[in-house]
Amino acid sequence: METARCRAFLAAADTGSFSKAAELLSYTPSGVSQLVSALEADIGYPLLRRTNKGVTVTAEGSTLIPAIREFLNCEDNIYQLAADTNGLLIGSVTIASYSSMATHWLPEIISRFQADYPQIKITLLEGIRQEVIKRLDDKRADIAFTSFREPFPYDWIPLSNDRMMAVLPKRHPCAALESFPIEMCRNERLILPGFGHDDDVMPLFEEFGIEPSIRFSTVESYSALQMVEKGLGISIMNELITRNWPCDVVKIPVSPPRSISFGMALTNLKHSSPAVRRFVKYAQEALNNK
Repeated sequence: METARCRAFLAAADTGSFSKAAELLSYTPSGVSQLVSALEADIGYPLLRRTNKGVTVTAEGSTLIPAIREFLNCEDNIYQLAADTNGLLIGSVTIASYSSMATHWLPEIISRFQADYPQIKITLLEGIRQEVIKRLDDKRADIAFTSFREPFPYDWIPLSNDRMMAVLPKRHPCAALESFPIEMCRNERLILPGFGHDDDVMPLFEEFGIEPSIRFSTVESYSALQMVEKGLGISIMNELITRNWPCDVVKIPVSPPRSISFGMALTNLKHSSPAVRRFVKYAQEALNNK
């Protein structure tokens, strides 16, 4: 199986367009189309549906995507291992991360890493937990900066624990309290990120048998903070999200105290490329020294 054909297929599948795939690969659109057609001939069935609006992946193509990504990663690892043997790291590291960690942690880590390894390409993909984990599952990311929650079928490197906080409008009756009783969420209008099903918050409600009244749902936590500021409801989120964010809200820890574990998840640390393993080491050192 030729790697150029595989890369052309993945680029077209990811972008939904031969033209956009061509831009990524520095090919012509017709060149990408020909490579994909050649791969389909090798495989024996269509991988993409061609329409006037672009391309979509067939059901058969979807089943092959993880294996093709793994195949290309193996090829990249061979070159990276050869370069590492000669004392020179090359390659790439793709990171999927919560926006909060991408904002507060990763710029410093990436800066230190790039100062020592400028030849390694870093790609950062931000998203909510569901998106971060899916990118890891689909092998679109090498490392996921995320939270721990059972079941967790990945290699896990813990980095920090983060308190869960109640975020309230300034005029909320509980704004002067030192902590916010979780039980009070039963009677509150809630604003929740993660499409209203935040993977870090819902287990908290489940623990206390609370059926939350979700008034508004958002994708990102920062939108929820703005809505709390306008008095549209309250939110529950981890402390890192609220750090240095310019919203005029009240942030107090929940009671009883609860926290989530932040860290790095990898499908297989031992078999990761030298570049990925080196980045993991830099992240551990940077955050342990904070």
